[in-house]
Amino acid sequence: MRRTDPEPHSPASRHPDGAGPAGGEPAGGDPAGRTPAGRDPVGHGPVRFGPVLPEDGLPVLPELAAVLAAAASRAEAEPVGGGPVLLDAACGHGDRRGLPAAPDRVAVGPGAPALLVALTAAIGGDVLVPRPCAAWWAPSARLLGRPAFPVPVPAESGGVPDPYALLETVRRLRAEGGDPRLLVLSVADDPTGTVAPPELLHETLEAAVGEGLHLVSDETWRDTLHAPRDTVLLSPAEMLPEQVTVVTDLAGALLPPGWPAAVARFPAGAAGGPLHARVLDVLTALDARVATPVASAAAYALSEPEPVTARVAAAVRLHARVAAAAREAVVAAGALARPPQAGRHLYADLAPLAPALAAHGVGDAQELEDFLTGRLGMPAAGGHRFGDDLEGLRVRLSTAPLLGDTPERRAECLGSSAPLELPHVRSALTHLRTVFDDLRDDARRGESPR
Repeated sequence: MRRTDPEPHSPASRHPDGAGPAGGEPAGGDPAGRTPAGRDPVGHGPVRFGPVLPEDGLPVLPELAAVLAAAASRAEAEPVGGGPVLLDAACGHGDRRGLPAAPDRVAVGPGAPALLVALTAAIGGDVLVPRPCAAWWAPSARLLGRPAFPVPVPAESGGVPDPYALLETVRRLRAEGGDPRLLVLSVADDPTGTVAPPELLHETLEAAVGEGLHLVSDETWRDTLHAPRDTVLLSPAEMLPEQVTVVTDLAGALLPPGWPAAVARFPAGAAGGPLHARVLDVLTALDARVATPVASAAAYALSEPEPVTARVAAAVRLHARVAAAAREAVVAAGALARPPQAGRHLYADLAPLAPALAAHGVGDAQELEDFLTGRLGMPAAGGHRFGDDLEGLRVRLSTAPLLGDTPERRAECLGSSAPLELPHVRSALTHLRTVFDDLRDDARRGESPR
C-alpha cells in the first residue's frame, strides 16, 4: 500500500464557520480572498468565480438539438427527480455499465451540483474530499454550513485520496469533535484528468467503509477515457454496491453544459431507499427539476443511439489527441503533468519554472492563473480553485480553446483525421509551446524577463 503522509495541517483544526487550516475553504474560491483580474467583489463569496466543467467546444449534435426543439412546445413540467421515460433511460445507461438500479433508486436533477447539495443535506455531517478535487464539490458542503476537509492524493493519480491519509484525517477530525460522514471521490478525475488504479481504489474504499463513511462517486468523466482498451476504470459502486451513490453530470459526455442534467444512482440494499427519499425531499424543497425540453434530450442521449455514441467517440478521440499534444509542450518546457487519461483537460505543476515565474511577479496559484490566462489567451484556472494549496504553482488547462475560435473551425476538428495538422490547431499549440518554452529559457538563463 502506498503511503502519503497527510499535510501538517490537513486534519480538522475546526473553525466556527467551517473554514480554517483544515481546508474548509471551498474549491472554486480563493483562500486569500482575492478575485480574478478585472473582477470586483460586490458583497458575494468567491464561489461565483469557480471554474466550470471543461466544455467540449463542439457544435450541438443535430439529432440532439432536434429532440430538444420537438419538446420545446410542451408546457408540462418534468417531475422532480425525473419522469418515467427519463428514469428508464437512466437505468438502461447504468445497466450497460454494470451499475444496475431500479427507477426507485435513481434521480435526475438539473446538474450534478444540485444532486450533491441534496445528498450532503440528506447524509449530514462533515465532508471529506481529495486534494485537489472538482471545483464544485466543496461549495456544496459550505452552502449547507459544513466544512469540507481535504485529504491528499497519491503521486500517481488524483480523484481518490490516499488511504493512510484518509484514516489519519478521519481519526484526527473525530478527536477534535468532528463528525465525518461523507467522502466524495472520482475515479476519472477533474481536475487532474487521471484515472485511479483499482488497487488504490480498493484500499481507499476499505478504509472509508471501515470508518463508516458513505461514498459519493462522481463519474462525470467515465465515458471519456482516452485509451479505453488500455485503461482499467472500476466504479466504487461495483465494489460496494450498498455503500456508494454514483453521480454523473451529463455535461461530461452526453449533453452541452448549457442543458443541465445529471443522474444519481443510489445504493442497493436497505439504506438506498431512505436516502433516495430524503434526496427527493431536498430537490422538491428547491424545486430542482430538469427543464422539460432538456429532459427529452437527456433521455435520448442516455439511450445511446448511434448518432450519440459516434459523437461521443469522435469528441473523446479529438480531445485526447489535443490533450496529449498540450502535455508534450508543457513537459518539454520542464513543467510536470501526469498523462491525461480522461476528460478535456490536464493539470500542470510549474514549480520547476518557479524562478522564471518569480521574475514575472508570479508567486502563487492566483498570480499564475492571471499570468497564463493573459499569455495564453485562454482560461487557465489556478490549482487553488480546486482546493489545492494557494502557494503551489499548479494550473488546469482545458483543450477546447485549442480547437479554434469559431464553431466552423471546431467542427472541422471533429471531422478531421489529423486535427493536430489543421492550421488553426497547429497555431494554437505552437503558441502554447512558445509561452512555456519562453519560461524554460528564462529559467535556464536566470535572467529577468525580456
